[in-house]
Amino acid sequence: MTIAVRPASVFEDVRTLIGPKSPEANVCWCLSYRIPSKLNNELRGPARGEHVAELCRAGTPLGVLAHDGDEPVGWAAVAPRSDTSFARSRKIPYVDDLPVWSLWCIRVRPGHRKKGISHALIAGAVEFARSQGAPAIEAYPLDNGDAKVDLTMAYAGIRKNFERAGFTHAADTTSVLAGHPRVLMRLDLR
Repeated sequence: MTIAVRPASVFEDVRTLIGPKSPEANVCWCLSYRIPSKLNNELRGPARGEHVAELCRAGTPLGVLAHDGDEPVGWAAVAPRSDTSFARSRKIPYVDDLPVWSLWCIRVRPGHRKKGISHALIAGAVEFARSQGAPAIEAYPLDNGDAKVDLTMAYAGIRKNFERAGFTHAADTTSVLAGHPRVLMRLDLR
């Protein structure tokens, strides 16, 4: 298996990773942190996918995708923090005034887990942010220790995977997900 991580700009590949099985389903589409909450609440069912398709057509990749050959097998959402709801978060603090990027969602398709794809996605997101001029990248993973994490809520990643990728603990947060505290992890790209 050879995993290649590329910018997520092809809607069909993005849909494979973050779209619902039923077009009418009201799933996240990884928009919850990307768009203002008012718009996020207004977009229902197919309108969510249509919005993601528009973003893909606009030409700015929404993150990165891991491919096994031609098959999309993993997703990571990454963008400038200033373009996300983390810019206004009261629970996730700012460390300094650097125009950092945020990495907030990692998803690996069933049948492809436990093969190192999440590690490749983190590395690919770091390289994408670096290529776009980011001075640093942040993530807000669960600090779960050795406790199991429900796969649905593991989208934020887990602390030890970011530590393996060279991120360091930069701040505690008041955010909790699936009963686990989230921490602010950071990697300087300068």
